[in-house]
Order: sequence, then C-alpha cells, then structure tokens
Amino acid sequence: MSRVCQITGKKAMVGNRVSHSNAKTKRKFNANLQQKKFYVAEEKRWVTLKVSTSGIKIINVKGIYACLKEAKEKGFYTEKKVRKPAVTAAKA
Repeated sequence: MSRVCQITGKKAMVGNRVSHSNAKTKRKFNANLQQKKFYVAEEKRWVTLKVSTSGIKIINVKGIYACLKEAKEKGFYTEKKVRKPAVTAAKA
C-alpha cells in the first residue's frame, strides 16, 4: 500500500535540502501517516486505515462514517475485497 492518507489524500511532497553553504539537493517530505483501527457503528465492523494525523482530527470532528463516505466519493478510500479460501473436494 502506498504512503497516501485514505481520508485526506495527503501524500509525499518534494522539496530541497539546504545546507549551510546554501547548496540545494532534492529531498522528500513524507506525510505523517499512522495505521489505526476505527469501529464503524453503522456497519457494525472494524476498519483499519492508513491515516494522517490531521485525518484523525477530522474523524474526531465529523465521525468515521461521514469521513469514509466522503473519502469513497473522492476516491481516496476503497474497500478491500476479502477472498474466501478455495474449498477443495475431499477425495473418497
């Protein structure tokens, strides 16, 4: 899974590392992502999300159900499909 917040869509930015001599080299600013489990009461299930810290604050204000609904509309969050194990026929 990539380093993208599933609620806000935040991802890594590119900038410059500036030395004391003012020499500039490229560097990456990663988003502050945390893996966190939330309980969605409306669906009676737990959801594990990779969320930025600002995304956690948004969830605290709006609620997890509203945030998931918005994130699905914007395309930041897609539900994982759970594969059922294949049933093999027992040999007689």
